Amino acid sequence: MPTFPPIENSFDVLIIGAGPIGIACALECKKKGLNYIVIEKGTLTNSIYNYPLNMTFFSTSEKLEIDEIPFISNNPKPTRNEALEYYRRVATSNKLHINLYEKILSVEKIENHFNIISEKNKYRAKNIIVSTGFYDIPKMLDITGEALPKVMHYYKEAHPFVMQKVVVVGASNSAVDAALEIWRKGGEVTVIVRGPQIGERVKYWVKPDIENRIKEGSIKAYFNAEIEKITETEVFIYTPNGKKVLKNDFVIALTGYRPDFDFLKKMGVHLSEDGKQFPAYNPETMETNVKGLYLAGVICGGMETYKWFIENSRVHSKIIAAHISGKIQP
Repeated sequence: MPTFPPIENSFDVLIIGAGPIGIACALECKKKGLNYIVIEKGTLTNSIYNYPLNMTFFSTSEKLEIDEIPFISNNPKPTRNEALEYYRRVATSNKLHINLYEKILSVEKIENHFNIISEKNKYRAKNIIVSTGFYDIPKMLDITGEALPKVMHYYKEAHPFVMQKVVVVGASNSAVDAALEIWRKGGEVTVIVRGPQIGERVKYWVKPDIENRIKEGSIKAYFNAEIEKITETEVFIYTPNGKKVLKNDFVIALTGYRPDFDFLKKMGVHLSEDGKQFPAYNPETMETNVKGLYLAGVICGGMETYKWFIENSRVHSKIIAAHISGKIQP
């Protein structure tokens, strides 16, 4: 016979991930009178915490609000620090039940319940909401030299790259922000872009800036290019005009991130086989093919992580909480 956790660790809902959407799910569960717990392997809103220090959101503050709690910003577009303050205050002032720095190790469904084992505890839950985002696993270049200490897949601030030769890989918002900031702080920046131009989804007030810096030659850019290999002092790239060798101190590969698909598969969630790895779920309830297991936020988009973000996925919390409360009489 299976062994279950003690009664105090049994919940109607266990939410995995304490980002903005995980917090929104907790708020909705609380309003519905559901017994819930949030488990987060890092700090509160761990992904936002790991964003670059000077990052500005694309969305305005009202689009980042959850549960109609006002988000007051000093700027038209809120900053990373303002978002951290907002979500921190939402979680603490509402006294949400959140366990931080506690990684989930396994989830197993037994009869009508889930047994969950973390690094610190064991839980039993009738339902699970996965709102883990996608920022923890970078898309790798899979080239020689990627494991060198000078190669990184996250960017925090420009100061370490002052007076250094830096290759920035990518053409998304994160890559463009890093390239511009490092150049302005005194780094020598070269941008490597696989496609023919800077990404169309780059923030509209930033895109002309990077294009003008490239046009005037302040930032060197190679389009339709790929990196062959990285050494301690050089980067070898393929370009339409042949192979080139760049003297180099650091490589910042900001080529995107992906959800933890292995975690979903271990829980029994079906993923599409078209390379996009869309998880199977009912958009009317957000319930996956595993009864009682729900998805919320960006993880719903598979590899197309740009489709879901805070402003258009915060509604997931209301959909899920309503469906669960319809099944459970608190």
